[in-house]
Parts: sequence; C-alpha cells; structure tokens
Amino acid sequence: MAVIDILKYEGSKDILIWKHPNTEFNNNAQLIVNESQQAIFLNDGAILSIYGPGKHSLETSNLPFVKTLLKIGTGGKTLYNTELYFVNLTEQMAIKWGTNSKISYLDPEYGFPVEIGACGQMSIAVDNASKFLVKLVGTDKQLTREQLTDNLRSFLVNRVKTVIPSYILQNKINIFQIDRYLQVLSDECKSPIKDDLNGYGIELRSFLITTVIKPDEDPNYIRFKEINYRKYTDVAEAELNQKVAVIEQETKAKQKIIEAEALAEKRRIEGYSYSQERSFDVTEKIAENEASGQLGNIGVGLGMMSGIGAPLGNQVGSIVGETIKASSDIAGGYCHKCGNPVSYEDLFCRKCGTRINPLDICSKCGYTFTDDASFCPKCGTGRREG
Repeated sequence: MAVIDILKYEGSKDILIWKHPNTEFNNNAQLIVNESQQAIFLNDGAILSIYGPGKHSLETSNLPFVKTLLKIGTGGKTLYNTELYFVNLTEQMAIKWGTNSKISYLDPEYGFPVEIGACGQMSIAVDNASKFLVKLVGTDKQLTREQLTDNLRSFLVNRVKTVIPSYILQNKINIFQIDRYLQVLSDECKSPIKDDLNGYGIELRSFLITTVIKPDEDPNYIRFKEINYRKYTDVAEAELNQKVAVIEQETKAKQKIIEAEALAEKRRIEGYSYSQERSFDVTEKIAENEASGQLGNIGVGLGMMSGIGAPLGNQVGSIVGETIKASSDIAGGYCHKCGNPVSYEDLFCRKCGTRINPLDICSKCGYTFTDDASFCPKCGTGRREG
C-alpha cells in the first residue's frame, strides 16, 4: 500500500462513520477534519487519539501514540500502521421507523382484542464519537443512516411495543381516541429510547409517532366503532335538542314580555287600567248575549255590572241613560193639541197639522232639557206646549 501524506474524508454525506482506506502514512502527514466531524485513530481496536475539525500535522510531538506503534524504517522516514475513522457529528433528521409486527392488547373500554401498528420519525446526533465507533462499527469500513436504523430497530420497536399498550391501559384510552394522544405517546416512548441511545454515544433529539395503524378490516373493530360513534352523536343530538327547547321557551317568554309592555303602553296612552279593560270585556259579552237592541234586557245587564268599580260604573250608567233617553226621543210622544202619537223626526202632527216643538228645548223660554221632565223647570211651560 502506498504511503500518503494527506489524510481527509472522502465518503458521501449520508455516511455516519467512514474508515480511511490507507493504514500507512508518513511522519509530518497532514490530517484534514471537516466541520461537524471527528477523526479517530485506532490500533488493534484500541483508540489512540481523537482530532476535531481543522488541519493537523501528524508529527512525533503531537502523536502520543507514536511510541506504542511499530516503527518501520523506509527511506529514512518513520511509518505508522494504524486505522483512521471519520465520524459525522451532524444531526440526522427525519429518520423513519416503524413496527415490524402488530401490537396486541385488549381495549380498556370495550374489551375486544386490538392489533395495531405504529410508525414515525426521529432525529439523532452523535455526541460521543469514540463510544459510537466502538459499539456500532467494529471492523466495518462504514456505517450509513440506513444501517444505523437497522441496527437500532430491534430495541427501538421493543420499547414502542411495550410503552404504547401500557400507557393506553393505564389511562383507559379506547382505540377510537388514540389519535388524540400521539404527542403524549411520543413523549412516553422518547424517554426510555433516549436512555438506550445514550449507551451507544447517540443523542436522541426528537422522536415522533406520526401514525397508529388501526385494524380497519376487523369486524369487531367496525362494530365497536359504530357504537362509539353513536355514543357521541346521540349525546350531542340530545344536548342540541335541549338547547333548542330552552331557546324556544326564552323566545316565547320574551314575546309575552314585549306584548305586555306594548299593551301597558297602549293603556297608558288611552287612559284606562287593566281592571277597566276587563270591565269593557264584560260589557261587550253582555251586549252580545242579551240582545242589546231590546231595552227590557238592560236592567239585567246593569245588575251584572254591580261589581264594577265606581268610576267605571258611573261612566257606563251615563252611557246607558243617554241610550234610554235617545230611544225615548226616537219613539216620540203625543201631539199637545190632538194627542195623536208623533215620532222624534216629525215637525208637524200627521193628524191635525199642528207644528211640533223640538222636545229638548222649552218653547217659551228656550231652556234646554237635560232629563225627561214634562214641564220646564225655569218657566213652568209644558214640554209639548207650543
């Protein structure tokens, strides 16, 4: 193998650990370590030295392992026979993972057997290069992201399959609610997985369960899914109907209040009270039921109104009195000369032709009668005298 003077990383970006192909190099050789990398020298599987980012001259003075290596004279130069690894410290994001078998348990609410799967992604970064190298690489020439995921899958899935059903049962989460708890389940899984990865020199930056795969074709799952759906929809419908009923009652109550306020305002404007209004209603019923055109029934009506308050009673009495007077006037009287019956509208007696004086004005003094008196209270002249 040729002796080289420059040692640098020559792998691709998705490689986490890369072994330099050369094992021999000269004293004063140059080692170039990129950002987010560490270079590690090993001899017979033991770590001899670790270098961070930068350019390093491999001289006897800064190679503490020189005295432990086999020295071979070649053209006056000292050769060192060892292994050189470059470790990538960059955070590896969106590493996908998934369970390779079903997670089985009994649903804590409905009691039927459930089988689910889970998948998601995580991000990691190497925080202890020497531990990472020794535990995961061995004699391999490189370690890729895919190889790392394969190496970690067994204990990662084991943790997930243990934590998820345990948390579900402890917190009584049915299969139909599980999607609400993805973040909580992710955090529950992250803690033990983080401890596991620390033993490999890896820091777990994030861990997410993005999907829980449900048994959509299982008849039990389908049946209980409908039951669970009805449980919530029936309750929601009942609550909605209750709210609608309350709204309707409140609306009716408000309508009654508005109508009452409007009626009260009407009474205030027209100047009567509730008791007076009820009295009007009674009077109206009497008029409807007692043949108001027959004067003989008026007495009955007045008798029934004896319970009406004094102010309204006087008012109704006055109205009835005027009605009786008008009726008498309409019926007329007798001619003061010949005694022939005359009507209120007649100006002359139909029998003798004598002029008939208006019945409400005294023919002598002009007094206006206010009652049914037969003689003028002012001058004593008979009401029919003319």
